[in-house]
This record gives sequence, structure tokens and C-alpha cells, in this order.
Amino acid sequence: MNNLIEKAEKFVQNLFREELPNTYIYHDYKHTQRVVKSTKELIDNSEINVKQEEALILAAWFHDTGYTKTYKGHEEESVKIATCFLEENNATKDLINQVSALIKATKFSVAPQNKAEMIIRDADSSHFAKEYFEDASEFLRQELELHNVQNFTHIEWLQENIKFFTEKHRYYTDYALKEWKPQKEENLLNLIESQNKAQKKLKKEENKARLKARYKNDNPERSIQSMFRVTLRNHIKLSDIADTKANILLSVNAIIISLALANLIPKLDAASNKHLLIPSMILILFSVASIILSIMSTRPNITSGEFTREQVESRKVNLLFFGNFHKMPFEQFKWGMKEMIKDKDYVYESLMLDLHLLGKVLHRKYLLLRLTYTVFMVGIIISVISFVVGFYLM
Repeated sequence: MNNLIEKAEKFVQNLFREELPNTYIYHDYKHTQRVVKSTKELIDNSEINVKQEEALILAAWFHDTGYTKTYKGHEEESVKIATCFLEENNATKDLINQVSALIKATKFSVAPQNKAEMIIRDADSSHFAKEYFEDASEFLRQELELHNVQNFTHIEWLQENIKFFTEKHRYYTDYALKEWKPQKEENLLNLIESQNKAQKKLKKEENKARLKARYKNDNPERSIQSMFRVTLRNHIKLSDIADTKANILLSVNAIIISLALANLIPKLDAASNKHLLIPSMILILFSVASIILSIMSTRPNITSGEFTREQVESRKVNLLFFGNFHKMPFEQFKWGMKEMIKDKDYVYESLMLDLHLLGKVLHRKYLLLRLTYTVFMVGIIISVISFVVGFYLM
């Protein structure tokens, strides 16, 4: 008997290592070892004859080998694998029939008919009464998801386990009822406690989300504030872009003038270079004009930096713009800001005014910038044509 069981253990171990997909993170060789161990524990505490003991241990080793072939209906495949192994090892027909019946008895839809079938059923579900139940249960949930059998959320899986514990599962042997059932009931209490905690947490999150949604619906000012924030930021970015473009033109035209003064102008004294005088002057004049326009587009306006109490009280000053308060004492500026903050409409009016003034500044900048690019483009074209004509008439 021992020789056949040892061969079965090695066979199952090699079979799982070579043919069981790694997506089986619960029904693996470790699970089979646990079932075999539980089967031996139940046998030692039950009145089982030698032949039944051999059949039980063999069935425990082979009961999940069918997972190497299929997920659904694995019991039938397990019977085929066990039968083939036993026939190759000259097992008796009676032993093969016993092992096959015991493997089929591991189906939860089948009620055990004798003590041996009760033992294999209790051994297969012994993890319900173990301290590692929570880990084993999580592995089973992930395995079901990996094989697209069914996806459970954390709360759904807790509910499924509680339902299984209370309505579908029971231990059959006297030993399991005495020794394992108390730990199973403790695990059930832990499941119920975890479910209550998870439901409270979910309810708290739902209430939080509901209050947040209600706050957003009841507080349209947030959308108004976001509108001002985004619009003001966009206007500031456009102003930065305009300043960058003006700086590019300033740099390019400064380089052109520097090169012209250093290399071209000194050569105009020669009689042979008189034809370059007019084209050179055109190039320099247009470059100077571009520089002047670029400077105008980026030149800041000077403001008084002062305001009066009357202006604040009549809402005629925008305290959000530094040009209106940079010369004021802090105490007076603080008073003005407090007065503005008291009146929500005044705050919005100041934001509107700030946005409006930014728009006017941007209009001036881009208008001058467009004119600068046009002057630069026309100057380059006329200068090139002048140089070509000058060389042609030389």
C-alpha cells in the first residue's frame, strides 16, 4: 500500500509541476497536500479498514488532478487520470472503483453515501476550519477571476462565503464536527465582522461622495471660480507667449544690425560698393523699426499705485492689480482688501475688471506684435530685392 501511495504522490507532484497552469493559485499541489494531511487526520480518528484507508489517500492525491485538463468537470478528468495510473500500477478493479467513487464524492452537489465519502468531503473542505482560511479564500477568489468563472468584489466575496458557510456546507464526520466545527464558526464570525466593516466603509464612502456631489450642485460658485482661474491663467500664458515672440524679434534684429555695422557699413566707402548703400540702409532701417515695435509691445505702462477710500467704497478701483496699490501703506491696503472681501459682488467685479484689463493689454501686445512681424517680413523682402537689383545694376 505504501509503495503505491508513494508512487501516486510523486506522480501528482510531477503532473502539477509540468501540466498545471500557473493560474491555479488555489487548486495547486499545496492544496492537495493539505487535503491528504486532513484525510490522514480523519482516518486516524475514524474506524476505517486498511483497504478504505488506501483508497481514501489515493483519492485525496488525485481528486484535483483534473484541473490540468479543465476547470469545469474536473472531477471526471481526475477519475480518468487516477484510473490510468492505477491500471498502469496493477491496482485491483475494486480499488480503482473505490478511488473513482471517492473522487466523484468531492462534488459539493453530491451528498456522501458512506463514511469514506464523508471523510474525503470533510478533508476537501478542511480549510474552512483552519487559521489560514482567509488567505486560502482570497486565492480561490483570484483563481475564479483568472479563469473568467466569476468576478467578485470584496464585499460580494464575503457575502458568498457567509452564504456558503451557513447554507451549503456542513461537516459529516464526528471528528470534524467536534474538532473542526468550532474553528469554522469562529471563521464565520470573522467573515460577518469583516462584512460589517466593509459595508460601513462603503456606506461612509457613498455618503461622502453624495455630500460632495450635493455640495458641487448646491455651490455653483465653484464653477465660477474655476472659470476665472482658468481664464486668467490662459491670458497670462498668452501674455508670456507675446513677450517671448517680441524677444525673439529683438534678438534677431539686433544680430542683423550688429553684423551690418561690423561687416557691411565699413565697406561702403569704396567706389566699387556704392551699389550696396541703399540696400544696406533699407535693411538697417527696417531692423530698427522692428526693434522699436518689439520694445513698444513689451513696454509696461506706469500707473499711480495709489487709491482712495472713496474709490474702494464706490468700487472704482481694482485691488487685485499691483499697479493700483504698490505705493499704499500696508494698513490702508489691508483695509481695502477687507472691504472688498466683505462684498462677494465686489470680488467678482474686481476679477472681471482684472480679466478685462488683461484682455486689453493682450490686444495691444498682439496688435503691435503682428505689425512688428509684418514690418520685419516686408523689410527682409525689400532688402533682398534691393541687393539683387544693386548687384544687377553694378
